[in-house]
Amino acid sequence: MDLSLTEEQEMLWKSARDFLASKVPKTLVRQMEEDERGYVPELWKEMAELGWVGLPFPEQYGGGGFNFLDLVILLEEMGRACLPGPFISTVILGGMPVLEFGTEEQKKAILPKLCKGELIMTMALTEPSAKYEAKAVQLEAHHDGDDYVLSGTKLFVNDANVADKMIVAGRTAKGHHPPEEGVTLFLIDRTAPGVSVHLLKTIAGDKQCEVTFDKVKVSRDDVLGRVGHGWEIVKKVMELAALAKSAEMQGGAQQVLEMTIQYGKDRVQFDRPIGSFQAIQHYMADMSIDVDSARVSLHKAAWMLSEGIPCRKEISVIKGWLSEAYRRVTAQSHQIHAAIAFTKDHDLELYFRRAKAAELYFGDADFHREIVAQELGM
Repeated sequence: MDLSLTEEQEMLWKSARDFLASKVPKTLVRQMEEDERGYVPELWKEMAELGWVGLPFPEQYGGGGFNFLDLVILLEEMGRACLPGPFISTVILGGMPVLEFGTEEQKKAILPKLCKGELIMTMALTEPSAKYEAKAVQLEAHHDGDDYVLSGTKLFVNDANVADKMIVAGRTAKGHHPPEEGVTLFLIDRTAPGVSVHLLKTIAGDKQCEVTFDKVKVSRDDVLGRVGHGWEIVKKVMELAALAKSAEMQGGAQQVLEMTIQYGKDRVQFDRPIGSFQAIQHYMADMSIDVDSARVSLHKAAWMLSEGIPCRKEISVIKGWLSEAYRRVTAQSHQIHAAIAFTKDHDLELYFRRAKAAELYFGDADFHREIVAQELGM
């Protein structure tokens, strides 16, 4: 395994850093926290033209044909810049399951538009229990002739407020044991009759929604995968999403480390830079250990996934680690920056809030510890 960047990956990394530094100032990040859309359509179109939205999809659907490690490199830069918008929702939660489990008709109808930046997607999975477990899927989906009718509520649905299409997990059969049986996924337009979306207020200013389905009719042709076997798809997508979110978190943690090192050099107290004091040096050393060790595990998991090597444990290792390490890094940075960094005008508070929110995305540390234990045969 060679974790050094290829020439192509180096170009992707540099171009992404330059573009995001130019196009995504922190003033824009703060504006998008207050904006109901949460993203800039013109910027989204530019990213699509650069090939970012279609990066991991085959060329036959208008994508770039890159692998998941390439996508991770891009996501790290997005996390570093605090890029607002529905990228993970569209590419990972929406496009990836269609690519792997959709019919050819579904792929042709969805993926080319997605790659061009003309279609935003998300997945509506969690419900009021907020658990990433099959038994938590209680939204009813029953037969009505050739259609299905969906009734129920989904909670914490990422970017549903701007999504054109959602993949919705419903229960088509009750009383099954295990509960993984009987879950089915449906492709539903956000504007379909009976669908209502309510934007929630969150700590990170990201766009999470409550989505209510009131007798929403869905054609059999809009079932994704096999009826009753949707949880198999969900498990795969959650692994991809956990790894993608980890990449975003890693980029944020790296930026916090770098800005803290610079502050330690620039801030003078008692006639010397504060970075010359042993206590500050130890804080920074701890931060570096968290960030550097995470990068190795992240790229290892992404490489294994790209090579088709089973990596469920490795994905949970990195998400479980970063769920705590990213928050820990931002907290230690606050200790070094002191009071100034708690103000709204300082960039560090943006990263701290995102680190706290990211802990829970696609499973917290304890959730992923359980998976690691299972993979160890416990």
